[in-house]
Amino acid sequence: MTTTYRRTILATLLVAPLLTMAQSGPYPNKPVKVLVPFNAGAATDIVARAILERMSRQMGQPFIIDNKPGAGGTIASAIVAHAEPDGYTLLVHSNTFTVLPSTYRNLNYDPINGFVGVAALASVPMVFVTGTGKGVKTLKDMVTAGIAKPNSLNCASAGLGGATHLGSERLRTAGGFECVHIAFKGSGEAMAEVIAGRVDYYMTPIGMAIPFIKDGKLVPLGVSSLTRSPAMPDVPTTAEAGYPNSDYAVWHGMFASAKTPRAILNRLNEEALKAINSSEIKERFNALVLDPMPMNPDQFAAFLKKDFAVNSELVKAAGIKPN
Repeated sequence: MTTTYRRTILATLLVAPLLTMAQSGPYPNKPVKVLVPFNAGAATDIVARAILERMSRQMGQPFIIDNKPGAGGTIASAIVAHAEPDGYTLLVHSNTFTVLPSTYRNLNYDPINGFVGVAALASVPMVFVTGTGKGVKTLKDMVTAGIAKPNSLNCASAGLGGATHLGSERLRTAGGFECVHIAFKGSGEAMAEVIAGRVDYYMTPIGMAIPFIKDGKLVPLGVSSLTRSPAMPDVPTTAEAGYPNSDYAVWHGMFASAKTPRAILNRLNEEALKAINSSEIKERFNALVLDPMPMNPDQFAAFLKKDFAVNSELVKAAGIKPN
């Protein structure tokens, strides 16, 4: 082997990794696909589009939303769980993400270990409301009545096993009373029944309740968050009303497949936080009555672990049988 040949081989070995790095480039160097397991215009879709539009400008690459509803969100989730862990296929989901392991028996992906949390995006402030015709003024009045006469109360939800159902179960177990659950086909129908007085109470997004409260059709009893909502500063939290461990988080977050490199995860988290903290997103969230959820990946992981456990307990308490 000649000296010239040896030098050529050595040069090739040294340059090849550099060429590969140059070709791959810093993340992201191509469009990123983001699966959303709900229809366009749904709450999760609205949050995703607001954040990702901002992140696209920040990172110089398009984040393309692919709405793929169906099967409770498991179709989109499975695609991301089985995707190449390179940060180019992401998922934006709601708190339903942590409910699915308890409501679906045979998922074709690992709902807990198949993903890594990229960033929490926004929480949806929720409030328990009752119709003005009920004459109930406080949450304690309602719970006391439920304790005194078991199953005398009925509560609405926008669907079996959904956030409005499990949030009500969280309050019921914390308050130690029984109630009859009535699942409606959506929030609009549930709200109408509460306003009409045919249902005693309902947990609803604050943004949906405000117009009816201002019109004197609904009474706000307590918010389900850990702290009071700026949109309803005079309404106590359910814990302040006397029911510890009654809080229930309704939220939206971003996920990637489990083996995504930490460097990519950190970059996405940093850019998501930058977007969340921008005046543009703060204004949009304020208009939508959403609260930002700034968390680093480790904080989000701890939050998810707790949420999986809480929802598992609530699904059992509600007597929901896995499909």
